Amino acid sequence: MPLDPDAERLLAMMREAGRPPFENLTPDEARAAFRAGRAVTQPDPVPVAEVRDLSCPGPRGDIPLRSYRPLGASAEETLPAMVYFHGGGWVVGDLESHDVACRHYANAARCAVVSVDYRMGPEHKFPAATDDCAAATRWVLAQSTALHIDPARVAVGGDSAGGNLAAVMALMARDGDLPPLCFQLLVYPVTDLGMSFPSYARITEGVPLTSKTMAWFIGHYLAGPKDHSDWRASPLRAASLSGVAPALVLTAAYDPLCDEGIAYARRLEREGVRVLHLHYSDQLHGFVGQGRIIRAAGTALDMMGAVLKRALSAPT
Repeated sequence: MPLDPDAERLLAMMREAGRPPFENLTPDEARAAFRAGRAVTQPDPVPVAEVRDLSCPGPRGDIPLRSYRPLGASAEETLPAMVYFHGGGWVVGDLESHDVACRHYANAARCAVVSVDYRMGPEHKFPAATDDCAAATRWVLAQSTALHIDPARVAVGGDSAGGNLAAVMALMARDGDLPPLCFQLLVYPVTDLGMSFPSYARITEGVPLTSKTMAWFIGHYLAGPKDHSDWRASPLRAASLSGVAPALVLTAAYDPLCDEGIAYARRLEREGVRVLHLHYSDQLHGFVGQGRIIRAAGTALDMMGAVLKRALSAPT
C-alpha cells in the first residue's frame, strides 16, 4: 500500500532538515530533537476546562502528573478517567510532548485524563517505568474522590512505549496487583522486546522509527537481554491475556512494531477479550501525534476518543 501523501510530505521535510536518526544521538540529544520535532508536527493544543500539574509518591521520589478535564465539565463533576503513559521508547518524551493528545482525548471522550511522567532509561532501567506507572495508577484510583473521578470507570492508555506500559498495567489489574480497570487504549504498542517479528526486517530505513532505532531504545531501557522475556517488558509473553480489560489496538503498516501489535490484538481476541483493532495500511509509526502535517491524525484521535467514550460510559 502506498504511503499517505501527507506522511510522504513529512518524510520529505525531515530529509530536507537533515534530522539524524535517534540511534546516532545521545539520549539528551534525542530528547532535544524529539521536542523540536513535536513543535513542528503537532497541531495547536485545543482548550479544555482545566489543566493541573500534580505529583504522586513513587518508588524513588515523586512522580510528576498532569490532569485534564474536558470542556463543559464543572470542577465538582464526577467523570470517568484515563491514566495515560506517553510514548518515546522509554527514553524520550514527557508531559509536554503528549499534551495535545491528552487534551484531545479528554474532550472527545468527555473524561478526565491523568498523564504520567515516569522515569526513563538509560538513567533508570527497567522496571523503573513500570513501577512508576503502577504507583501512579494506584494513586489516581485511591484519590478518586479528590480528583472527582469515578473509580469504577478508569482506563489506561498510551502510545508506543506508553502502549506497552498500559498493556502491562491492564495485566497487573487483572492479577489483582492494581485496582480493576475498565479499558486499555493501545496505540501502536510495543508488545515483545525480542524484535523477532517480520516487520522489524521490513522497516529498516527511510522512516523515523526503524528496527535500528528500536534496538537503540531497547538497549537504553533494559538492563540486559534476560529482560526480554519478562512479561512486564514484553506483555505478549504473558502466560495468559484472558481476563484483561477490553482493548482498542491501533497499528500502522510502516512501523517495525506493526506485526507485534497485530499479534497482540489477535491474541486478545483468541483468549476471549473484547478488542477493536484499527489498522492503518498507509501510515507511519507516530502519525497520531503529527496532526499539523498528517491530517489522518485528527480522524484517528476522534475515532479513538469515541471508542473510549463508549467504553467509559456508565452502565445502563
